[in-house]
Amino acid sequence: MDKNTLTNCFKGSVLLGAIGDAWGSAYENQTLPDEKAFYLYKEPEAPKIWRFTDDTQLTLATCEAILEDPTAAPKTLVTYFLKYYNEKRVNGVGAATLKAFQELNAGAHWSQTGRKGEFAAGNGSAMRIAPLAFLKDISRERIREISYITHQNEEAYVGALAIILCIKTILANSWEQNSLLEYIIPQLPDTNVKDRLITLCELENNSITDIGKLGNDGYVVNSVPLAIFAAQKIKVQSITSIFEELITIGGDTDTNCSMAGQIMGTFVGIDKIPTTLKTKITQVTGYTNLENIINKL
Repeated sequence: MDKNTLTNCFKGSVLLGAIGDAWGSAYENQTLPDEKAFYLYKEPEAPKIWRFTDDTQLTLATCEAILEDPTAAPKTLVTYFLKYYNEKRVNGVGAATLKAFQELNAGAHWSQTGRKGEFAAGNGSAMRIAPLAFLKDISRERIREISYITHQNEEAYVGALAIILCIKTILANSWEQNSLLEYIIPQLPDTNVKDRLITLCELENNSITDIGKLGNDGYVVNSVPLAIFAAQKIKVQSITSIFEELITIGGDTDTNCSMAGQIMGTFVGIDKIPTTLKTKITQVTGYTNLENIINKL
C-alpha cells in the first residue's frame, strides 16, 4: 500500500471512529424508541447531543504519542494520556483507566498501574488501540504492554489485538471474499474473545441486531466481537445503517460504534465517509483538536 493510501486509511479510521463515538455517546445505555409502538402519553425526548468521550480522546492521545515516537513506547503513551487527563480533556473514563491515571500521577510505573482480575476485562484497551495497527513493526509484546497500562487482563489484551488484526488485514488487502472474522480468528490466543468470534463466524448471515442479543455492554467479550461483526457488514450495508443498528441495540453504544467506525474507516478511507457525517462532527466540542491531529498524519 502506498503512503497516500495508507494516510487516507489512517485518517478515515480516526475520523469515523470519532463519529461513531460521538453519535453513540448520545444513546449510551439507551435504545432508540420503537416507532411502531403506541403511547397514550410520551415524555418529550431530550435532544441527543453528540460528544466525544474517552474513546476518541485517548485514541487522539495515542496518535500524538506515535507521531512523536513511532516505536510507541509505553512511557510516551503514558505522557500523552496524562496530558489529556490532567488537562481535563478525557470524559467518561472507566474505572480501570481512572485507577491507572490516578496511580500514574502518583508516580507509579506504567507496568504496575493497570487493573487486574476479572473486572479488568473491559474494552478500554481495545477502544484506543487502532492507531498502532498502522505502525509497520508493532509487536504483540508492545500491544500487550500498552493494553496493560490500564487493563492487565488477557481478554482485554486479546480484544485490543483483534482490533489491530482487523485493520492490518484490511491494510494488506487480504480481506476478499471471506468473512473478516475468518482472517483474524486463527491469529488469536485461546480466550473467551476468540470463542465468541468463532460463534459469530458461524452466524455470519445474522443481523447486527441479532448478534447484539448476545451482549452489548463494555465487557470485552461482548463489545469487541460485536463491533467487528458490525464493521464487516460494510460490504453490504451503509456506514449510517451500521451505526444505527449498533445504537438500536443499546448498551455501550459509544465504544461499540467507535471501534466499528475505526475498522470501517480504514476500509473506506476518509474520502468515502458520508459528507453529512463529516459536517455533523465539526460541530462537536473538541473537533478542532481532532482536525489538527488528522492534518499531521
